[in-house]
Amino acid sequence: MDELNARLTRFRKDAFRIIWQTIESIDAEDAVRKHIRLKYEELHIEDKIIYLDNYENIYVIGAGKASAYMAKAIENILVHRIKSGLICIKQGYDVRLHKIHVAIAGHPIPDENSFLAAKKTYEMMKKSGPDDLIICLLSDGASSIWSLPYPPIPHQDKQRSLEILLGCGADSHEINIIRKHISRIKGGQLARAAQPTRIITLAISDVVGDDLSMIGLGPTTADTTTYADALEVIDKYELSTILPKSVRNHILKGILGEVKETPKPGDPLFKKNIKYIVASNREALESARQTASYLGYEAKILATGITGEARDAGRQLVEKAKDILKRREPGSPPAVLLFGGRTNITQKGDGKGGPNQELVLAAALEMNNLENVLVASFGTDGSDGFTDAAGAFADCTTVSRGIDIDLNAREYLENNNSYEYFDRLGDLIKTGPTGTNVMDIQMVIIH
Repeated sequence: MDELNARLTRFRKDAFRIIWQTIESIDAEDAVRKHIRLKYEELHIEDKIIYLDNYENIYVIGAGKASAYMAKAIENILVHRIKSGLICIKQGYDVRLHKIHVAIAGHPIPDENSFLAAKKTYEMMKKSGPDDLIICLLSDGASSIWSLPYPPIPHQDKQRSLEILLGCGADSHEINIIRKHISRIKGGQLARAAQPTRIITLAISDVVGDDLSMIGLGPTTADTTTYADALEVIDKYELSTILPKSVRNHILKGILGEVKETPKPGDPLFKKNIKYIVASNREALESARQTASYLGYEAKILATGITGEARDAGRQLVEKAKDILKRREPGSPPAVLLFGGRTNITQKGDGKGGPNQELVLAAALEMNNLENVLVASFGTDGSDGFTDAAGAFADCTTVSRGIDIDLNAREYLENNNSYEYFDRLGDLIKTGPTGTNVMDIQMVIIH
């Protein structure tokens, strides 16, 4: 038992080193500085050059957990060239800026400040002109932190809709289709309001596939989804009698052509705009792989697009570990398997816990005889669901240690109460707010 405890303690120590190095590698300020530089009056964004002498005013706008840190990097690069700006963030992610105003709003459920900040940003974009340049900074949380419902949908109905969508079992892509089509600014509509002003969009990707039209719900990029797609989601999850009437009516008007569709690819309004992803899940996983290799593991990135039910993903990770232990494929111990993506929870119980914690608890129930395996899953933003934890660890003792203190792991899983389970065991991963987010990362350590 002492030997087992020592091995599991070493696994956790190594996992923490990988986690912290991964978070450091996607620092929001550093991410901007890696890809943006100023040379005289030329702003270089990778291989693209913006001649700043061509513009009278530069405005910086943005929303999301990392947007203030990104804005700080932009201020340091452009210094006095910025006219003004407005960044909207979640509480706890604020940064002192000089030329750009910072507003704090609700997340993940929008509040009145979300509405006011989005409205001010929309009005600023409407007033911009052809001789101006807009730099838009987007990261995780922008879709909630900026909330401007399409008239006449009341702000309260948009809030209620999000609460319903988050608990119905729909994945993030499906949820976002509806949210874009009840918004005044998402799905390219902020770019429509700003035309003909040129927009540079810089984003930290928190979506599978790094689809810019889904980061922050794509306020400055073309939208490939339609009102008809939104209705399909409503029908799939039987929400037609649950969503507020104003939301249902708006989507039906969109299908009938009574409300203008979101701008689509090929629309001339996007022709001169620039968009670039400065940090992604793939970069974070590569950093994790390098750190694991340094620690002596054979490290492999097996997936960057894990989606679906968290508990199903947890079971699948354990199956991968069993494959290695039986056939030594897709690697040989000591090994670290790395996965990235974003899973979801279908809320059936009244417990507390995010998808990372639920994923790990489901994995724990399959690990009783796996003495050489540790599973960890964490959100790179430092939060998991409505909790103060980023994720959790599990090993072959997770279920038995629960039994020792009268905790039934299966019952806690069925009640969606993974947070309390891991909190009682002391197995939560807590990093605090990281100031960035490139979705979730899972690792399986095998010796």
